[in-house]
Amino acid sequence: MNHDNYPDSYIRGILKTVKTIAMVGISPKQNRPSYFVFKYLLERGYRLIPVNPGQAGKKILGQTVYASLRDIPEPVDMIDIFRASEHVLPIVQEALALDPKLQVIWMQLSVRHDAAAAAAEAAGIKVVMNRCPKIEYGRLSSEISWMGINSRTLTSKRAQVLGTGVQRMGLSHGTTPGGATPATERAQKDEEKGR
Repeated sequence: MNHDNYPDSYIRGILKTVKTIAMVGISPKQNRPSYFVFKYLLERGYRLIPVNPGQAGKKILGQTVYASLRDIPEPVDMIDIFRASEHVLPIVQEALALDPKLQVIWMQLSVRHDAAAAAAEAAGIKVVMNRCPKIEYGRLSSEISWMGINSRTLTSKRAQVLGTGVQRMGLSHGTTPGGATPATERAQKDEEKGR
């Protein structure tokens, strides 16, 4: 895989198939990029699991924080790494030991580790480096173009408006009204149950 240029089909395929994402290096601070990405993906219906040893046992956006990947009690489809490049290799090594095996290792903007990527790919895991899933989702779903940003995705189809408020487009170019999403409903139910 050429990690300098990913085909849209590769990124779209990942974002359409993964359901559970563990974010390594999430910050509980609302002004941090990891928090924005976590919240955005959660609102798009993904199951997000925060991983940060300094916050273990606490909650971020209603989701329990784990100290490490091996502490997560459920299967994970993808990890999203919000750590500096020099910290990537041990995270990837821990991810490679997970059972069941995950599908994707994603490294955030400015994060790249070619040796870790090669090890993951040798184990049959897809890798994305130096990209943000929030930006890629917004670009590929055309949500980002609503703000006047060139998404490099052309379509002659106008988004269907469903109700009022914030509209969200999916990767297949459908829209859903803002507010309640399956992820926010799950978080609400978990909060009510005291999880």
